[in-house]
Amino acid sequence: MRKRYQKGSLQLRKQGGVWVWLGQWRDGENGRTKTLGRKSEMTKTEARGVLDGILAPLNAKHDLQSGTILLGDFVRGVYLPFCRRKWKRSTRMTTEQRIGQHVVAELEGKELRLVRRDGLQDLLDRKAAAGLSFSVVGHIRWDLRHIFRLAVAEGFIERNPAEMLFTPQNAKRTVKRVATAEEMARAFAAMNLRERLMLKLAGIAGMRPGEVFGLKWRNLEPPYVEVRQRVYQGVVDTPKSPKSFRRAALSASLLSDVAEWRTFCLDTSPEAWVFASETGKTPLRPDNVGHHHIRPKLEKLGLEWITFQVLRRSCSSLMSDQGVDAKVVADQLGHTLDVNQNVYTRVGFDRMADAVNRLDSALLVN
Repeated sequence: MRKRYQKGSLQLRKQGGVWVWLGQWRDGENGRTKTLGRKSEMTKTEARGVLDGILAPLNAKHDLQSGTILLGDFVRGVYLPFCRRKWKRSTRMTTEQRIGQHVVAELEGKELRLVRRDGLQDLLDRKAAAGLSFSVVGHIRWDLRHIFRLAVAEGFIERNPAEMLFTPQNAKRTVKRVATAEEMARAFAAMNLRERLMLKLAGIAGMRPGEVFGLKWRNLEPPYVEVRQRVYQGVVDTPKSPKSFRRAALSASLLSDVAEWRTFCLDTSPEAWVFASETGKTPLRPDNVGHHHIRPKLEKLGLEWITFQVLRRSCSSLMSDQGVDAKVVADQLGHTLDVNQNVYTRVGFDRMADAVNRLDSALLVN
């Protein structure tokens, strides 16, 4: 019979005049109660995540004693509660959806100890054959390895069947385009001031879209921008990684556009959003601005493929082509040197041609 995990009880109670989330559960024959956090500082979903994390060891202990655990139960009862304690909200949103759709849905009723490498590799092969991108299949592979590593660490299984998995070579690879300097200039010129400033913050300052729309006026301290937060799907959060907390330099034209945009804004107090919604209480959403104000103008130029991500990638590549030190580029964009070199930077053909011609000339001289 399938074992049902203890979920506990989540309640909203008033303590000392403050509404708090209260978790209740059973530990053997005894009842337990714990204050999880204030309602003003924690959503119900976040409180449930904290309670799940408390209950995960108890559920794991029960399974070790019974000797049987299904993959779906392990993911929901042990793996996700553990990972939620370290994942950022944006990571949770994407990773939990991917695991639920591509891992749990496929292996829900499998016993952990009976899962084999061949079966997991077959799963990745099917995903690739179904048309999923190389990147998505690679993430599923990473998910499987991480899930089973935790299962080994917790003593549910002795060996990790996912350790040697590989991403199938037939998985669809997408071409990550890079805009030329001329194409970027045309895109900027086609925009009104507000949208031009948004695009230039991505294409010249190298900012992520969430960082651009998460700006408050206190963050704009010429000649740089202080990146301390971002907006992801309408939720204000901290930047993507520790390297993302940074001061990004602003070019002369950006400084001019910032100064001009400030004169048009009704509220430029330190806590006001640089790109505020009509109410002024929330920032604009990148997808809405892109769909209604940016993409239609780019389509007229045949540049509809230019997105915030393309501009950020192009920023890295063009600065590299200009001979800017790779460490400077990485610090400006807010990521590590290896990511800058291996993921973002695309070397232009002219630069490669110059390199081989230099070598050719040196060989001829000798």
